[in-house]
Amino acid sequence: MSAAPILPGPVEGRRLATLGVMGGGQLGRMFVHAAQALGFQTAVLDPDPTSPAGRASDVHIATAYDDEQGLAQLMQRCEAITTEFENVPAGALATLAAQRPVAPAPTAVAIAQDRIAEKAHFAACARDTGVGPAPYAVIEAEADLARVPDRLLPGILKTARLGYDGKGQVRVDDRAALAAAWERLGRVPCVLEQRLALRDELSVIVARGADGAVVHFPVQRNLHRDGILAVTEVWSGNVPDTLAQRAVAATRAIAAQLHYVGVLCVEFFIVDDGSADGALVVNEMAPRPHNSGHYTIDACDVSQFELQVRALAGLPLAAPRQHSAAVMLNLLGDLWWRDGQPVTPDWAGVLALPGVRLHLYGKHTARPGRKMGHLTVTAADAQAAIATARVAAQRLGIAPWR
Repeated sequence: MSAAPILPGPVEGRRLATLGVMGGGQLGRMFVHAAQALGFQTAVLDPDPTSPAGRASDVHIATAYDDEQGLAQLMQRCEAITTEFENVPAGALATLAAQRPVAPAPTAVAIAQDRIAEKAHFAACARDTGVGPAPYAVIEAEADLARVPDRLLPGILKTARLGYDGKGQVRVDDRAALAAAWERLGRVPCVLEQRLALRDELSVIVARGADGAVVHFPVQRNLHRDGILAVTEVWSGNVPDTLAQRAVAATRAIAAQLHYVGVLCVEFFIVDDGSADGALVVNEMAPRPHNSGHYTIDACDVSQFELQVRALAGLPLAAPRQHSAAVMLNLLGDLWWRDGQPVTPDWAGVLALPGVRLHLYGKHTARPGRKMGHLTVTAADAQAAIATARVAAQRLGIAPWR
């Protein structure tokens, strides 16, 4: 990263500074909005000519992520470049990093792209923090199946690469099911995790600068359905203090040992170990802003996207403050369908509720399981936020969660 900050707004003797992002989805769109609000121009590289971020950006380079001409154009236009998803080719990021500041670094993204490397990193960090991954085994060849310890079954078999939102994961109960699942996944490198008794799911979002400065948001409590985030709840006291402190410390250590620059989200499980609060296990990390942090736009004085912009530009990282209790509901494409027929969600009924903010991502086609937007409910206290979120969920046809 450059030692000199990239300043926003007009600066004598040069054009407006431009920040680039690899990826044109909703995370890129919200990054673009945050960058533009601070006075930067933006450029997006994404092959989809109708991508949400591309249509919001000052410049949209509609090429493949590894297209040489597209990468050259992005480098020519931008002072610094980030990514909005972890599966962007690490080689393309390395090409960009040879000429421009890139945050997060290609090496950090490469680790997040590979569950085997990711879990090894978590295990190394656990020596300092005491918070590590679930017991696991690496399966890269048929001989590895026979070496799996009995204690890892029942378990969950996950592909080492290209798994997200519950994809590339199979629950297995015994060795026969494990062998069949590995065959069904194409005999690709995988990790087998011991299946644990889960009490809850948490996530922590930090922003880290090139100077090592780190700030974090409050610990978020999450609910997933079918492997996709459904609900995030954040307010003071929502997570036991001891667990929250350990989760933040573990996330900071994971970022520091990667020499990370940018916004990083780490997801955790609370597992039932017989204690009052339960034990903390690290699940996975996302080298970018995260779905569970979308509430920060409306419930905090600095959003995760503004911190992504600041970290990329080398600007000060102000510690964010949450000013309202918040419940965030993911809006999937399922809401636009009922009994196989297209419907229009009751937006008027939802927007009539106090403290409700609707964010739709500009996607033209609603499909089941596709993230179309999110709804954030803010209130002075947790009870009010929950009550309003329940009414909003009912009006939209979202299943209750409490």
